[in-house]
Amino acid sequence: MICAGCNNEIGAGRFLHCLNAYWHPECFRCHACNLPIADYEFSMSGNYPYHKTCYKDRYHPKCDVCKHFIPTNLAGLIEYRAHPFWNQKYCPTHEHDNTPRCCSCERMEPQDTGYVPLNDGRKLCLECLDSAVMDTSLCQPLYMDIQQFYESLNMKVEQYVPLLLVERQALNEAREGEKNGHYHMPETRGLCLSEEQTISQVLRTPRFGGGQRPMDMITEPYKLIRRCDVTAILILYGLPRLLTGSILAHEMMHAWMRLKGTYLSMSEHECSIQMRGYQPLSQDVEEGICQVMAHMWLDTQLNFESSSSSTGSRADSRAPFDKKLGSFFKHQIESDSSPVYGDGFRAGQLAVRKYGLQRTLEHIQMTGRFPF
Repeated sequence: MICAGCNNEIGAGRFLHCLNAYWHPECFRCHACNLPIADYEFSMSGNYPYHKTCYKDRYHPKCDVCKHFIPTNLAGLIEYRAHPFWNQKYCPTHEHDNTPRCCSCERMEPQDTGYVPLNDGRKLCLECLDSAVMDTSLCQPLYMDIQQFYESLNMKVEQYVPLLLVERQALNEAREGEKNGHYHMPETRGLCLSEEQTISQVLRTPRFGGGQRPMDMITEPYKLIRRCDVTAILILYGLPRLLTGSILAHEMMHAWMRLKGTYLSMSEHECSIQMRGYQPLSQDVEEGICQVMAHMWLDTQLNFESSSSSTGSRADSRAPFDKKLGSFFKHQIESDSSPVYGDGFRAGQLAVRKYGLQRTLEHIQMTGRFPF
């Protein structure tokens, strides 16, 4: 007999017969640790034998939250949950044991990683915190970027629209104060206001003290005066730049259509505001085209990130996560299952790809619907 391990003849003494071959006991080794397999039971992967413990270490998935092996169910099968974008695998129990998620990227918090709690109850992972826009003043350069994006599409917003970063409670209170509007549930993260209100804006970035807890946040009331059909744009504070920008691009489209929908009619004897075009629109059309603009802006940012990374003008450690995060926000828009935001976006994107943005907007202005 020839040993399948060393190809030498097996003489007198002990030998093993398994896998349709004969082995010296010391030649039948685990493919992972390369130590002899002395147990009566072993596991196989392909044509390779493993100790059962080595096989489990290599092939049995571990939970990304608790770091333990994901348990088997009553049928003896490995059952786990997975995030559809991040491929984060975790025990089913973590969906019900109050394990927190990042309010931006939606990843569950590993038990050995501290997420940062924000003042309004949300939690932010450290990677998303790295580019988070924390107060109104820090958001102004991004606001200018969005304005330039609209101007590049020949869609300049002529009137000045205040932009305020706010906490969750202030955003929800402002939403309740609007007479009309439709909002993305379960949580609204941006709002284009038409009513006069007093809003509590986040005025100064909080410092983070022991345990990464925010300290010394300053807010200030801001009185909104109605001078046109848009009084302000509100964005939830503490979100990464790319998410803040995509929300702002969405809300800016609401503002552009409301402001574009009116014009001043003046004569010697009268001065009046007359309506034309974009009002009123069905929810799926208005929210759909706003989501198209958010998606388009993210595309420009990801293309810019790619070109910047190739020239070395951005820190290598940030660029890969920024690109992944931006792709996730695009994925959220593309995979949204709601009939208003999801179906509306897909119908709008199809129209823009087929007819271009300007012809699509002209058709919406004339008919209130997407072209087919």
